[in-house]
This record gives sequence, C-alpha cells and structure tokens, in this order.
Amino acid sequence: MSDITPPTSKPWYVYLVRAANGSLYCGISDNPERRFLAHQKGQGARYFSTSPAVALVYVEAWPDKTKALQQERLVKKLRKSAKEALVASWAGLSPCDA
Repeated sequence: MSDITPPTSKPWYVYLVRAANGSLYCGISDNPERRFLAHQKGQGARYFSTSPAVALVYVEAWPDKTKALQQERLVKKLRKSAKEALVASWAGLSPCDA
C-alpha cells in the first residue's frame, strides 16, 4: 500500500454576474474574480456586449469542473426570482467563504 495520495483537483466555481441592465449571467471558472474582470473588459462572453458586467454577485465552489458544469446547468434553468434568492443568500460573503 502506498502512502502517496493522489493529487486533488482544484476547485471550480459557479458564479453569477449582474449586468448593467439588471440581468444575471451564469458561468463557471477556476478563478471567478479573474473571469469577472475579463467580463468587465468585454472579454469571454458576448452576453456583455449589449450590457456591461457590473458586479460579481454570487460564487459557489465545487470540487471539480464536471460538478461545476452540472450545477451551472441547474442554475441556468432557474427562474430569475430563484437566482435572485441565491444572490441574496450570498450577499456579503467572499468567494473563500462561499
């Protein structure tokens, strides 16, 4: 038996960004803060070409990219009111606390 443990995969995050028009964009990233900055510069998602990204409003950690993708699909299916409830539940937390 080996004492070597397999490397753990880095966490991935599901995040919501508020656009200037009030809509919410859902995505995944291994670094949501960096991804948000890219969105603010108009990079990475055509979604923000019509209404700029104004705030990173929700971040949720997952153990790997596969799990994050699964959760992203679920979040994207939610009604806006349910997404707003996620935002309200996260308000004031940093991604490290999420």
